[in-house]
Amino acid sequence: MTTPQAYLQTWAEARTRFSNLLKDIKEEELKKKLVNTKNSAGFLIRHIGDVELLFAKNVFGAGEVKVSAKTMIAQHDTGEWTNLQELLEYQQYAFDNLKAIIEKQTDEIWQQNITTKEFGTKTKAEAIGRIISHTAYHAGQLAIILKYGK
Repeated sequence: MTTPQAYLQTWAEARTRFSNLLKDIKEEELKKKLVNTKNSAGFLIRHIGDVELLFAKNVFGAGEVKVSAKTMIAQHDTGEWTNLQELLEYQQYAFDNLKAIIEKQTDEIWQQNITTKEFGTKTKAEAIGRIISHTAYHAGQLAIILKYGK
């Protein structure tokens, strides 16, 4: 197994914490929030997609990727993330693009440094850990919102 294959396998497995939640989600649940919190279930789904696309483009060099990171631009839930089909398609687009660019990486690139304003300078190996933990963190929030949110 090559290094890119190992990282891809690790990321894809970790992402199931998120993707498994999407199998049973209902459109009316997208507006759910926890008491005294700002972000809805729909916002979190969109946000995970936004960040995965930013990683594909800015960390791994997928220049052809189209991303308008609306959740990052707004920096809060604007209430617009209520169309389940659009959100599911967007997160799948994000998954497919990040997967495709990770597959194109070589064994040698994982120790190369990448600098972003969001997390500073990291190796690409550290960056893959960052996207794994980011998605898992928000998947946990999403699970709690879906279970206890109103």
